[in-house]
Amino acid sequence: MKNYLVVLNKDEATVSFINVSDYKTVKKVPVDINPHEVAISPDKKFSYVTNAGGNTISVIDNEKMEEVKRIEHPDFKFPHGVGVTEDGKKLYISSTYSNKIFIINTDNFEFEKVIDTYQDKTHMIYFSRDKQTIYIPNIGSDNMTIFDVNNEEVVTHIPVGKGPEGAAVDINDKLLYVANQHDNEVQIIDLENYNTIKRIKLGTLPIRLIFSPNGEWVYVPNRESGDLSIIETEGMREIKRIRVGVWPGGTVFNPSGSLAYVANNKTNDVSVIDTSTHKEIARIEAGIHPDGIAYLDNEYA
Repeated sequence: MKNYLVVLNKDEATVSFINVSDYKTVKKVPVDINPHEVAISPDKKFSYVTNAGGNTISVIDNEKMEEVKRIEHPDFKFPHGVGVTEDGKKLYISSTYSNKIFIINTDNFEFEKVIDTYQDKTHMIYFSRDKQTIYIPNIGSDNMTIFDVNNEEVVTHIPVGKGPEGAAVDINDKLLYVANQHDNEVQIIDLENYNTIKRIKLGTLPIRLIFSPNGEWVYVPNRESGDLSIIETEGMREIKRIRVGVWPGGTVFNPSGSLAYVANNKTNDVSVIDTSTHKEIARIEAGIHPDGIAYLDNEYA
C-alpha cells in the first residue's frame, strides 16, 4: 500500500503526489491557476482542489493521478476553502471575494445551493469532528460563521480576533481554536456559549491550525516568522516553537500522528516533523510555492 502527500504548488498550477516512504514525487498533475486548498473524498478516490486564481475546482482521480473534471460557477471569485461531508455526497466551497458558500452534489457535480454569508472575505471550510457543523472564518469581518450541515443554513456569526484564518475543533467538539493572524494569537472558544476562555500569543501571522490525531497537540505555522508553534492542549499553552522553511502554510499529520508535514511556500519544500520530539527531521522537495496539503492514507477504497 502506498501513501502519498498531496501538495498544491500555487505558482506552477500543479498538484504533486509525493510517496511518503521515499519522499519522491510520483507525478505532478496540471490544474488551473493558483491552487490553494485540497480535500480528499472519504473513499479516497478523489482530491478536490480549489483553484483560486482560475476561479475553478479541479476533481482529481487519485488512482489515475489526473484531473477528470473542472467545475466553474459565475460567482466563484477566489474559491478557497473546501470540505466534503462524511458520506462524500456533498462538497462545500467558500469563495473569498463573493463571500458565498457553495454546496455541490458529488454524483453529478451540480450546484445544490449557493448561500451568502454577508460577511467580508469568507475564506475557509472547517468541519466539526461529528461533521454536523462547519466553522467558516471571515477574515475581513473578524468573525466566524457557524453553519448547520443538516439544515444547510447559517446559524450565527461569532466575533473573534483580527484576521481569523486557521481554525479547528478539539477531539470532543467542545472547543474551537482560532488562529487570528493579525493578532498573532490562538483564541480558544467554548462552543457551548461561544465565550473565549484563553488567548495564546504565538509567532508572526499564524496562518493554519491543526490538531494531532490524539488531540494532545495543536500545530500552528507562523507564516511571517517562519516557525511552527506547538500547543499542548491539556495546559492550553505553547510549549515549543521550531524553525521550519520560509512562509510555512498548509500542515497535516499522518494518520498515526507520528509525523507532521508543513508546506513551506517560499523554500519550495515540505518540512517533516517528528512529533515525539517536535523536531524537523527532513525536507521534501515540492513544486513552486507549495501551500495546500493533504495525506492520502491508502489506495482507493
